[in-house]
Amino acid sequence: MRVVLDTNVVVSALLWSGVPRRLLRTLAESDVLLFSSTSLLAELTDVLSRAKFEKRIALLHSTSEEFVDLYAGCVLIVRPISVPRLAPDPDDDLVIGTALAAEAALIVTGDKPLLSVGTCEGGRIVTVREAIEIIALDSFRESN
Repeated sequence: MRVVLDTNVVVSALLWSGVPRRLLRTLAESDVLLFSSTSLLAELTDVLSRAKFEKRIALLHSTSEEFVDLYAGCVLIVRPISVPRLAPDPDDDLVIGTALAAEAALIVTGDKPLLSVGTCEGGRIVTVREAIEIIALDSFRESN
């Protein structure tokens, strides 16, 4: 299975222990291929360098650059496909374009407007919890 994570999911997974971090662990323990793009990594860099995350990153004894490098080491990079306006927020088209280039089965996001799109060329746009369930079910099917 091929998966693309929206930046909001990546930030939550890297900075806090919760369901998004559980998703990253699930991905690492499965046969799932995780994809991103240089544009999404640049967005991650921008978001993690915001003042509102400084204290949290310092508390974790790390830097925003180290978190970006850590995540970049976990993904396969693709060049996003240009897409017509699909999502209510134009920034979300980058996530969709990356998923299309990766031929991803899942786009995982916490962004309600992006979730409202539902599907895109055979790929599903799902929440973190839904992704965990789908990946677990897929792994179960493969093992039987």
